Amino acid sequence: MVRIDSSWAEKLAGVFASAEWERLADFVRHEYANELIFPPAGKIFAALDACPFDRVKVVIIGQDPYHGPGQANGLAFSVAPGVAIPPSLQNIFKEVSDDMGTPMPANGDLTRWAAQGVLLLNSSLTVKAGKPASHAGMGWEVMTDAAIKALSDGREHLVFLLWGAHAGKKSGLIDPSKHLILKAPHPSPLSAHRGFFGCRHFSRTNAYLKLHNVDPIIW
Repeated sequence: MVRIDSSWAEKLAGVFASAEWERLADFVRHEYANELIFPPAGKIFAALDACPFDRVKVVIIGQDPYHGPGQANGLAFSVAPGVAIPPSLQNIFKEVSDDMGTPMPANGDLTRWAAQGVLLLNSSLTVKAGKPASHAGMGWEVMTDAAIKALSDGREHLVFLLWGAHAGKKSGLIDPSKHLILKAPHPSPLSAHRGFFGCRHFSRTNAYLKLHNVDPIIW
């Protein structure tokens, strides 16, 4: 059973009623029936289900789910307890530790972030096993872009963390007069040393939230 929080179902009703959505839904159903697709079907909308529209404080945008067995759980960058922490997430945790002076966490489960209002949203919500970006351009971006724009238009004083070129392109959907946009290279081992390390996005996020009388995130 696919779960999505009612607040998001309402905000994205126009997308869900569109012909584009019907085409995407048909494609995704066919893929799950005939291929190994991640995350498990019931967790496709886990990011939106875990973080209702009115509770979002921070948005972290990923590209697509992990494409290895047992990794993707519907939250961008997150893996379940007991799953090896992927390299990009290790680098995220390293920056959190250096920035906030906190110890490295024991596992890669980011549901604790989502529960505090961090929307961990991938641009594409599904992927074929072993084939990164295999569902990019199939229609997911229509929905995920609409979610980002709905937050920009309908909320204020949110923090958008855009890591890497792909996420950086989403800045055009966000009103910088109402929200804080922080950009850095992707935390991947290929690019983290180009400016992700030392970006201090986590302390800068909390400083902005506090400035606007919003409880900071316990990273």
